[in-house]
Formats: sequence, C-alpha cells, structure tokens
Amino acid sequence: MNFSDSVRRPIFWLAIGIILSPALAFFYLQPAPLPVDSFLRLADRYEVRILRDTYGVPHVFGKTDADAAFGLAYAHAEDDFQTIQNVLLASRGRLAAVHGKEMAANDYMVGLLRIQEVAEQQYRDALSPETRALCQAYADGINFYAAEHPGLAFDHLYPVHGQDIVAGFLHKMPLFLGLDRVLRELFAPERQRPLTAEPDSSQDDGIVAAEQATEPVFPRVLRFTAGEAADSSTPIGSNAFAVAPQRSVDGATRLAINSHQPWTGPVAWYEAHIKSEQGLDMTGGLFPGSPVILHGHNRHLGWAHTVNKPDLIDVYVLEINPDNENQYRLDGTWRDLEVRKLPIRIKLLGPFYWTVEREVLWSVHGPVVRQPHGTYAIRIAGYGDGRQIEQWYRMNKAKDFDAWQAAMRMQSLPMFNTVYADAAGTIYYVYNALLPERAAGYRWRDYLPGNTSRTLWNSYLSFDRLPQVKNPPSGFVQNCNSSPFQTTTGSGNPSAEDFAPDYGIETHMTNRALRAHELYGADAGITAAEFERYKFDTAYSPASMMAKMVKQVQLARDGADSLTRAALDHLARWDLKTTTGNRQAALAVLSFSRFLSAKPDTLQLATLHNALRETAAMLLEKHGLLEVKWGDLNRLQRGRITLPLAGAPDVLRAIYHRREPDGCLQAIAGDSFILLAEWDPSGQLTSKSLHQFGSATLDSTSAHFADQAPLFARHRLKPVWLDEDSIRAHLEEEYRPGRRTSQHTNSAR
Repeated sequence: MNFSDSVRRPIFWLAIGIILSPALAFFYLQPAPLPVDSFLRLADRYEVRILRDTYGVPHVFGKTDADAAFGLAYAHAEDDFQTIQNVLLASRGRLAAVHGKEMAANDYMVGLLRIQEVAEQQYRDALSPETRALCQAYADGINFYAAEHPGLAFDHLYPVHGQDIVAGFLHKMPLFLGLDRVLRELFAPERQRPLTAEPDSSQDDGIVAAEQATEPVFPRVLRFTAGEAADSSTPIGSNAFAVAPQRSVDGATRLAINSHQPWTGPVAWYEAHIKSEQGLDMTGGLFPGSPVILHGHNRHLGWAHTVNKPDLIDVYVLEINPDNENQYRLDGTWRDLEVRKLPIRIKLLGPFYWTVEREVLWSVHGPVVRQPHGTYAIRIAGYGDGRQIEQWYRMNKAKDFDAWQAAMRMQSLPMFNTVYADAAGTIYYVYNALLPERAAGYRWRDYLPGNTSRTLWNSYLSFDRLPQVKNPPSGFVQNCNSSPFQTTTGSGNPSAEDFAPDYGIETHMTNRALRAHELYGADAGITAAEFERYKFDTAYSPASMMAKMVKQVQLARDGADSLTRAALDHLARWDLKTTTGNRQAALAVLSFSRFLSAKPDTLQLATLHNALRETAAMLLEKHGLLEVKWGDLNRLQRGRITLPLAGAPDVLRAIYHRREPDGCLQAIAGDSFILLAEWDPSGQLTSKSLHQFGSATLDSTSAHFADQAPLFARHRLKPVWLDEDSIRAHLEEEYRPGRRTSQHTNSAR
C-alpha cells in the first residue's frame, strides 16, 4: 500500500463513522488559544523602526541585529503572513493538521528526516548566541504579528520559537537537493534504478532508464516548497554575473543578482533592507521565514546564488534479515534499525481530525523507507548541519573578501554556485557544494549496496579544492546553472580533469551561459547601460539546444503534410529572439522548450516533428494563425493587470509559464527579484532592483500588489535607497511594530 492510500482509507471510514456514530467525539480537537496578551508585550523588548519607501519596500532599522530581525519578521508578515505560517507549519510537520490530507506527505517527510529533533539539537549546540538571538527575535516578530491579527493566525503553530526558524532551513535545503524526486522514486510501484554491483567499470549505465521510468506515485512533498515552480519538464535556473574594473568603461565593479524562482509561495523572493547599530546593513532578497538576506549586497560587497546540481543524495538498498525485518546487514553484522511510529494529524471538517501512524526508520546511512520492492536508506550531504542561518548571517556582516570567504568556508550551505563582487574590485566565483568523497568503482547515480561500509562516505571535498575562479584576466565571471569549467573567457577556468565524475559536477552550458559569454564575455569595455541591457537579452544562442532543434526539425520536410510544411517555413524565418513583437517565437518556444534539458543525440526527428505539428495546430485552433506575436501569448497576470512579456525559458530574460485553456501563457516563474550593484573606482555604491509584482505579496488592495509589474514588463529597474536621508526623500510610511506614530506620503520615485 502506498502512503497516499494509507492516508485516504482511514479518512474514508472515519467520514462514515462521523455520520453514523456520536461515539467518535474523541476525534474532536480544540486548538490551544493564542496567548495574545503575552505576545503583545514582545514588542517592548525590541527597539526597531520600519520605513517603507514609495515602492513599499521595508527598510528596517534596529539598535541591535536582533532588533532588526524582529522588525524584519513583522514587516514581512504584513506582506506575506500566510506563506510564512505555511513555511513554519511545514517544518513542524503540521501542514495536514491545517490544510488536510494533501499535505500529509510533507508531514511524513518531516518525521522521516527528524527535522524537529535536529533543529532542537543544532539550535542548542551549534549556533552562536548572536544567531540564536537573531532567530528568537524573528520568531517573536511573527508571534507579535499573530497577536495583533489573531483572526489570521493558524492553529497548531503558536508560539513560534527560535528553533522553528532553524527547522525551516533544514526543511527546505534537502528539497533544493532533490529529495522530493528521490522520495517519489522510492514510492513508485517498482524499483526505479538498478543496484550497482561491486566495483566494475564495465557495468551498463542505468541512469537513462531510471529517468524514463513510470511516473512515481509518491505525491509531491509540499506545495509550499522548492518542488513547485513550473512544469517539471522545464528547466528553471538563475543568472549571476560580475565584471571587474578592467572590463568596465568607467572602471566600476558590477554585480548582477538574478535568481529565477517561482513568483509565489515559500521560495518566492521578498525584497528588504535591514540595518542595525551593530554593523548589519544589508539589502537584497529573502524567502518567507528567513531572518537574514540570502543574496544581495551591503556597502562593501555582494553575492548572487544560482542552483547547481551535483550528486549530493545517495540511495542504498539494505539487506534485511529474513528472520527480523528490523535488522540490516553491514560488514557481515546484523544491525538494528531504529524504528519509530510517527503520528500524522489530518484535518477533516471543522474541529474534527484523524490521526494516522506511519513507520519511520533510521540506519547508519540515514532515513530509511521500506517498500514492497526493497528497503532503502537515504544519505544526504550535509544533513544534520543546521547552521545555514549562521553562515548567511556572517556573510551579511562581512566587510571584505576574507571575512566573507571565511563564512563560506563553514560549508553549511551544501550547494549553490556563488558569484561575488566588492568595492575593492574583487570578483569571484565558487562552485559551492558539499561533495562527498566516494569510493571509486561504483555507479553512484544508481542504487548502492547498503551492506558494506565501502559505500558509506563520511567526508567531503574541502572548500579550497572546489572549482573556483578569483580575479581572472578577463575581468568577467558568470554562472547560469552551467559548467564551472567555463566560468570565464580566456584563461583562469578550473579544469574538469581535476574532479572525479562521481561528484556529478555539471559540464553542460545553458543557453543563458552561452549568451553571457557572447555578450559580457565578448565586450571588453562594458558600460553601465550595457551591463543592464545584456541582462534582459531575449535571444537564444546559435550554439544553443533551441537553435539545434530548430535546425534539426527542418529535416522533417520530406513527405510532410501542408500544416507541417507551413510551420517549417514559418520557423525558418525565426531570428532566435523572443521579443514581444516576434512572430515566430510562439511556434518555436511552445514546440521545443520542453526539450531544452535533453541531450541532442537523444531527440528523435519524429519527436520534434510531432511537437511542431501539435503546436501549429493549437495556434491555429486557439488564435487563428501561426504568426501570433509572442507578447500576445506570453503574459504577466496580477489581479486586474495583464501585460505582454518578452523572454522565454532559458534566455537571459527568463520567463517560465503555464498554458491556459485559451492558449495564452501565464508567467509563473523565472526572472523575479533582480538586483544590480556597482561600486565606482572610489568604492561608492549604487544599485537598482526590481520585483516582478511588488512588495505586497498577498494584499490585492495594496498599492504595492502590482506596482512594479509595468517596470518589469518594460525591463526597467528602480533605485535602491540605503541612506536614511535618501529613504526619507522617498518615504511612504514610518512606524514601529504595534505603534504606528507617523505617516508620510511622497510619490517621488
């Protein structure tokens, strides 16, 4: 029985029981009341002011770093309280208790990984007092906002504690590593990957077969996580670029921070500026539930993250004792599995709940899943380290490269390419990852034998040995979810030969990386305007997968019907651009973007031909012509606002979409929070930013629900104000949490 069935069946019988018998009253649960009075006194502990500029962006001024964290939580809650609460519920394993059975898979995962247990231990033993104070202050900000708005507060959540903030990061990080994919594989009806034998280089590779296997039945772990962004067949990524003074016409150092994320939900960006009298002065983007900026800049330096995909999760097939299902063999000895029963509370109707129990197991490898086709242990790089906030906090407060890199050396972030620039003219890239040092000879992408310690890795490649580039001769670094071995133009790149294939380091180049080389890498004298314009480039490279497919499909002309020939003729006129007025982009992007992550030699001509013909038929049916302007289809929708968008999957102006019944496309991910920073030759900082919607994430009545959308559609950025005088010159409102004392409106922008 799969997990979904184990949840659904008890609910079905309970529903009948509620109707037939009043004896089921013990399923009634009255949530604990919110301690409003004690929560309302929390604001007295913190000295903080919130200044909202004319775009609604909060600038949080605290006496201490903890004061600023309290204010940040309060300001973010004003704009996205529901999502923050969902993030906290998710890491507590309580989503099903509030949202019903669809969320039970998340709660199972939380228990399987022992997230609360790990968070408690790490909060107590691994974090500095300053970081604990930061986390507790953030938790207090959420508690205080809940007390002010008890009607919006979820049951089964309060009080929020500092360790809950740590748990939120422990919950998200494995999902960024791909744990939801692994769990879906393991809960499939049949085994999805072969078991690698003892070291034997002649063994066939089972990766392709695994990727083409039947869709697993384990439900998506969580709607409030990294797992839901766009169609799963569409690659989503990020861009990061930095140019040094020698590559700038004016001698400036420039950094582009351009993450591509879902536009709503728990990993959607929120812009904020936090400043304290203890040296914190950081602006940038963060996710709901974060007490620190995750990427952005302070006065001295900045950084951008992009997602990388090394092999950081291994699955082991355990050899189970035929006489005892709770024992597994390791190096010739039977060992006991740790066995627990996990209660999962599931909301039914009103105050009625059903509690189901799910077995959760643990071995020396990590969490264990028992299925009819095998018992599997999961090993996750870095899991158990709860210092992510600590590392980002130190990065926020760093004032030079050495201090910033010292924070990176903590390696509490198990992944993320990182591009850096600073006021001193330093540019830098590192393929940040916790790369397990694995035994040679095994096929680590397959399932591993769990009965030998030879496959049980316990160490990682040191930070200094990771692929990295500092101040290359070209004065240019980039990463667009691409190979670290082509970070820069010319000399200075790391060599792929220095890294074992078992690390899983990418060797491919995305279209965005190709275009970055063709634009930033080919321009020896970049102006400020060019730096910004290149970021919004809408073209596919002639060397891209898209261009190769467009060329390859022309081979389908022989014997094609009239519709296909018309589509091929139309496609042959495409200039590989995705501007709003382009009349060939719709046919090309809708036909082939689903294959962008495929290998060229795996695509059959018939597959491309069928995709082209189906798209052509759809365009004729829905729109009456093939020559539809791209901007007529590709739309930003926010409340009553609808705007045409340039850009497409895997172009530098990245837009990922969902197809609507009318044949139009609603943008849901891609370019979101954008931040461009520059330091002039004297080290003076200026920066610009943009959000795809605005600061008011949920309030459709707010002036900031969609006020940045027109700028976003026109590829225009807004200024970032950091000095208090500048903020006050563009001030909309100033207040303290719980004590709004003054309001000032200024429409100047």
